[in-house]
Amino acid sequence: MKVIFFGTPDYAVPSLQALIDSKHQVVAVVTQPDKPKGRSNRPVFTPVKALAYKYNIPVFQFEKIRKDDVTDLLNIDADIIVTCAYGQIIGANILFAKKYGVINLHGSLLPKYRGSSPIQWSLINGEKVTGVTVLKSDVGMDDGEVLMSKQIDISDDDNAITLFDKLSKLSAQVGVEALNMLESGNYKYSKQDESKVTLCKMLSSDMSKLNFNSTRREIIGYIKGLAMWPTAHITIDGVYFKLFNAKPYEGNFESYQNGQVVIANSKQGLVIKCSDGLVEITELLPEGSKKMSAKSYLNGKKINIGSISK
Repeated sequence: MKVIFFGTPDYAVPSLQALIDSKHQVVAVVTQPDKPKGRSNRPVFTPVKALAYKYNIPVFQFEKIRKDDVTDLLNIDADIIVTCAYGQIIGANILFAKKYGVINLHGSLLPKYRGSSPIQWSLINGEKVTGVTVLKSDVGMDDGEVLMSKQIDISDDDNAITLFDKLSKLSAQVGVEALNMLESGNYKYSKQDESKVTLCKMLSSDMSKLNFNSTRREIIGYIKGLAMWPTAHITIDGVYFKLFNAKPYEGNFESYQNGQVVIANSKQGLVIKCSDGLVEITELLPEGSKKMSAKSYLNGKKINIGSISK
């Protein structure tokens, strides 16, 4: 099949690479505009654009794809459009332009977690499984009919960084499988169960300030889910920490207040009391330093027992 691929960030790169390596032909790529980066403030290719250029695939970039002139794009001979983390809403003029329409590789098991941050919210909500759904895009948000889905377990060690990587690779796999299925003619789309729909709220920077009056599950969920952005943070003894992973800690420290440090050493790690138990911070980044395990930090630095996490 001749494919036009829509995608932008690193997450979409494995899916494009898998299509390039498959029997199908990627005839064009659409990605977000280049953005200035670094001290030079020079525009930098999106990861998807960089890969497309490597293979001499024509690239289209639109500031606002629903308003810009897309005639040249639509004139390209293609059977289908595949989208993966493109970053803009596509209009009906594109959705129904090709024989097989548009299929989207969505990072959740639809109808759960429709929207732009399904991986983060699956972690925030403490889900044990997730996956990738291939759906036929329609004018609504992730409400099209489902072609196929694949499920994976969320491990106790996963955070947004590791789960993005896993689902990025799974998307690459199912994207090729979906095209093979469509080309064979042996497929069937299924409607989503609207009674089971959940929607993702937009992530915002004010979500990153932890509240230890919350439950253990909520705190761990936010630390894991926000590991890429905006990243949960606390301040202890005047030191600002970004937090990337955490887990439950079993013990009885009822005499301590919520937010107080109850354990802080290189053998047991950093443990903080919350409303219904204890949270062990396992991975952090002290201001002005590098990311490390909490135990490694405590091997050379001291945090006082009883200090309040702010």
